[in-house]
Amino acid sequence: MKAYRELNREELLTLKEKLEKEYEKEKAKGLKLDMSRGKASVAQLDMEMDFLDVITSKSDVRTRSGVDCRNYGLLDGIEGAKCLLGDMIGVSKDMIIVFGNSSLNIMYDTVARCMLFGVLGSTPWCKLDKVKFLCPVPGYDRHFAITEQFGIEMINIPMTEDGPDMDLVEKYVNNDSAVKGIWCVPKYSNPQGYTYSDETVKRFAALKPAAADFRIFWDNAYSIHDLYEEGDELLDIFAECEKTGNIDMVYEFCSTSKVTFPGSGISAIAASKANLDSIKSIMTIQTIGPDKLNQLRHTRYFEDMNGLKAHMKKHAAIIRPKFEAVLEVLERELGGLGIGSWTNPKGGYFISFESMEGCAKAIVEKCKEAGVVLTGAGATYPYKKDPADSNIRIAPTFPSEEELAKATDLFVLCVKLASVEKLLSEAV
Repeated sequence: MKAYRELNREELLTLKEKLEKEYEKEKAKGLKLDMSRGKASVAQLDMEMDFLDVITSKSDVRTRSGVDCRNYGLLDGIEGAKCLLGDMIGVSKDMIIVFGNSSLNIMYDTVARCMLFGVLGSTPWCKLDKVKFLCPVPGYDRHFAITEQFGIEMINIPMTEDGPDMDLVEKYVNNDSAVKGIWCVPKYSNPQGYTYSDETVKRFAALKPAAADFRIFWDNAYSIHDLYEEGDELLDIFAECEKTGNIDMVYEFCSTSKVTFPGSGISAIAASKANLDSIKSIMTIQTIGPDKLNQLRHTRYFEDMNGLKAHMKKHAAIIRPKFEAVLEVLERELGGLGIGSWTNPKGGYFISFESMEGCAKAIVEKCKEAGVVLTGAGATYPYKKDPADSNIRIAPTFPSEEELAKATDLFVLCVKLASVEKLLSEAV
């Protein structure tokens, strides 16, 4: 079929009538499918149920050094968990503090600490007239929700296949002292699945911030979430920062939220000694210690990085066919029509779709009316405002393969219908 923009008005009207009939048939099916978030599927959760059997009433609940994990203590986590998560993101255990089940919680608390207490002796952000964050877009909606809740001004930074537009990043960071941070998902970015190039990581490490308390919030959520044997490689940000004398500039975050059970994982922050000492001085008031039994469960279940890699291959075997199925339908149904483009990630949890400008909200709404819930249009931008109204995050992991097929077929139908309506409106 010809590209939609090559069709005349009569052809568009004929096509619209055909698509509307198909859409009404889909609505009549009464679908109730959810593709709104990057959740693990039931098959993934069932695959790791033996994780719960690692510690029983007869198990030794002491670490190798003899610490009883049932009791208070070890504010920064047990050594085995620090080693495991350190190896996962490629840093020394001495740079790690292990927390509970959510890296999002750590990121929220990190921003809160900066707001209330400042960064390494600097003025608390809450006492400043203006605080700004750079936000690569499209990006992770929960990052934007955190900064919005604290009243931090967000600045859009366009993403490229190599990472954020570093010319813009350098311009803001190096010249505006009100810019205090930037959100980054450096490997398999949410939602596009891009991995920052070596050059991008090096330029981050070489930043010369106008603000001494500027920090890179390096959310390395998908460090081991490869879909294929040969996944993307991400340069070590801390190693590069050591070369430039910027070792204090980075907070790195990770978790096992989609490695073991998403609601029952462990998470960590990695940072320089100065940053960790500052964080721990505040944590001593906040908590007596983390859930060490869950940390012990993780260290015994995986033992080391080899155990983690073997486990992630099982995850990939379940979700890779889902990604490939969605991409096959997108290419077969929309390829060459000029009404959409999409990413083809090697890992992570999402596919990013770009519709014709001004169509994303209409597509998402049509899907919802027919029984398929997607991430809200605009969610991948600060303040939920996508300037082009074109980005849609597709989350293929949660539905069964049968449900995913139905949802994807409906999605491409809605893309076609919304695009035809847009073109007809432009022709008036």
